[in-house]
Amino acid sequence: MDLESLSYRNSIKKESWKTVLTLAYQSLGVVYGDLSTSPLYVYKSTFAEDIQHSETNEEIFGVLSFVFWTLTLIPLVKYVFIVLLADDNGEGGTFALYSLLCRHARVSLLPNTQLADEDLTEYTKDGVVANDKRAVGSSLKSVLEKHRGLQRVLLVLALIGTCMVIGDGVLTPALSVFSAVSGMELSMSKEQHRYVEVPVACIILIFLFALQHYGTHRVGFLFAPVVMTWLLCISAIGIYNIIHWNPHVYEALSPYYMFKFLKKTQRGGWMSLGGILLCITGSEAMYADLGHFSQLSIKIAFTFLVYPSLILAYMGQAAYLSKHHTLESDYRIGFYVSVPEKIRWPVLVIAILQAVVGSQAVITGTFSIIKQCSALSCFPKVKIVHTSSKIHGQIYIPDINWTLMLLCLAITVGFRDTKRMGNASGLAVITVMLVTTCLMSLVMVLCWRKSVVLAICFLFFFGSIEALYFSASLIKFLEGAWVPIALSFIFLIVMYAWHYGTIKKYEFDVQNKVSINWLLGLGPTLGIVRVRGIGLIHTELVSGIPAIFSHFVTNLPAFHQVVVFLCIKSVPVPHVRPEERFLVGRVGPKEYRLYRCIARYGYRDIQKDDMEFEQDLVCSIAEFIRSDTSKCGLELNNLEDDAKMTVVGTSASKLEGVRMCEDDLDSCHMEGTSEVREFKSPEKVRKRVRFVVPDSPEIDLNAKEELQELMEAREAGMAFIMGHSYVRAKRGSSWIKKVVINYGYDFLRRNSRGPTYALSIPHASTLEVGMIYNV
Repeated sequence: MDLESLSYRNSIKKESWKTVLTLAYQSLGVVYGDLSTSPLYVYKSTFAEDIQHSETNEEIFGVLSFVFWTLTLIPLVKYVFIVLLADDNGEGGTFALYSLLCRHARVSLLPNTQLADEDLTEYTKDGVVANDKRAVGSSLKSVLEKHRGLQRVLLVLALIGTCMVIGDGVLTPALSVFSAVSGMELSMSKEQHRYVEVPVACIILIFLFALQHYGTHRVGFLFAPVVMTWLLCISAIGIYNIIHWNPHVYEALSPYYMFKFLKKTQRGGWMSLGGILLCITGSEAMYADLGHFSQLSIKIAFTFLVYPSLILAYMGQAAYLSKHHTLESDYRIGFYVSVPEKIRWPVLVIAILQAVVGSQAVITGTFSIIKQCSALSCFPKVKIVHTSSKIHGQIYIPDINWTLMLLCLAITVGFRDTKRMGNASGLAVITVMLVTTCLMSLVMVLCWRKSVVLAICFLFFFGSIEALYFSASLIKFLEGAWVPIALSFIFLIVMYAWHYGTIKKYEFDVQNKVSINWLLGLGPTLGIVRVRGIGLIHTELVSGIPAIFSHFVTNLPAFHQVVVFLCIKSVPVPHVRPEERFLVGRVGPKEYRLYRCIARYGYRDIQKDDMEFEQDLVCSIAEFIRSDTSKCGLELNNLEDDAKMTVVGTSASKLEGVRMCEDDLDSCHMEGTSEVREFKSPEKVRKRVRFVVPDSPEIDLNAKEELQELMEAREAGMAFIMGHSYVRAKRGSSWIKKVVINYGYDFLRRNSRGPTYALSIPHASTLEVGMIYNV
């Protein structure tokens, strides 16, 4: 079954109650794994140093009040009832917000945008191209579109949020696993615990990352039951502690206890907020993983199960601690001291499994967001393995996986305590939330057409809460908070250098492209011998003739019978429908046999790296030849070189249209087609290729001849031709630009992956020619 068609159909969710409840159950293991783990370390991190647990219970009740209102305002009110509504055709996350803004206000820095992209179904589904100058926020839109500096600020803001998500992918597994394993401290001596805790945590982390290449679908069926068991377990323990130790602990939910807490603890209480904010780690996953579920299923799971269970767990811990001011052991306050001793070991096992599930969700999310960055030219091309042929979005990136593992192990061995890990994780979490709040306020004005006053109120209310937590986390810079800043800074440099170099390279290509008059002066033979075969020239240009083509023509004695300028392009939508995949047109007159093919992908689409892409490519050209003759199909004017571009789908998406069959004549079968005509090529070729064309409409002799040549060229073979670019900063450039281009971008380019479709082409069929780009 075609994975593209399947992934698109999976995105259309039936909202029956049975489906919604099933999705809500499944979301427990994917979305809420990290958030449900937080009771393991919130109180321990909060009472680490800044405040002390006293006989008056003002500290513990104040912390409980902060936890309750933070969980209520941020995950419940902000994310569940507001942010989840800002989906990009069902997708969520930082890049979904940025993508929405790019389509509404044209603030994307990528220069290869086309008017044809605005006709994509998912581009216009919510009316994004409606340009009403009287609409609210039109002045803000015009300001953003005119000032390139503001566009860069918007991009950097999105990249900072993305980098912090990646940093969270390093810190959360270390913190979750280490906190779960720390439960052994109550069951062994301090000397034994010192030598056991770190090695056990490292072994679990290595095991976790080593399993990634199998894919989450192989063990994913265990995730939801584990999280469900964990939530029921901590809520049951919470209810037991409330009833047994302090039934009046509910009074601490009053905001009055927050003011009493801050009044008594003052600066220490403010600094302890860095530990309290850990209760909302993983909240961003509700929005980031929206594409795998539905809004309603995520809302039901959080509102009716996750939220009540977490509140009961925190209340139960507070009830126990309110009656235990001097603990029997000298261990610090933690989750396991409130667990009845008889069930402590079973709870420890469940906690470790829960930590693994929570870590898995964060790691998978990191893979997903790096794929999105790569698709939008904000991260170097890396090897992406799709671990499931049935479940869309489950991917594995080997290089990133092992990098995350090494960094996780370094954090675990280097810190060896939840205090500094918590400080680091808290800063990463709250920074992502601040970025979401800022972007969300722009979405309200530009996309939802809401009042600017409403957007400012949203920004001020939630931004002030998050800024308070951000300041409390930032003050812990020397106590662990420097880690996410350092990691994010490194990833931000990599992302921006790659994005900047990509734009400069594209601008150089545009400025140096060959004029159509030069091509017309060569004639149909291009001044050289045309041999059988298809020459596939990779280019980033969406219009015009790349300079590398003139280099080939002037230096090679012969060239291919059919030449295709292929551009793989990402558009700011999550998915491009298979029937809208290709834009095909001619370059020059018909007799030149030069074609342009633009393959369009969304930032969450799967780019094929097998022979199926070649077949789709050739079929799209054949369908263009047929529709171009019959004057049917959607024609779009490319204003730059006056070439007509036709929208053509993949072969699997067309019930009618040209099909291609190879080798076995019986291998292609079209249901529902009464009469077809076959164009057959001579018998002497190595591989037999034929096109199956519908009987209507009629095709003239010129189109038949063109299809015949295309078949013969396909049988002769396909050669992949690409330029090996050496990008250098031009003379007179600033030293910063020279460092970024000559060293940073060049290093990333040499170590990044080439186009995915080139991998299936034999090396003997690949021609690579060097070119120097002075940008």
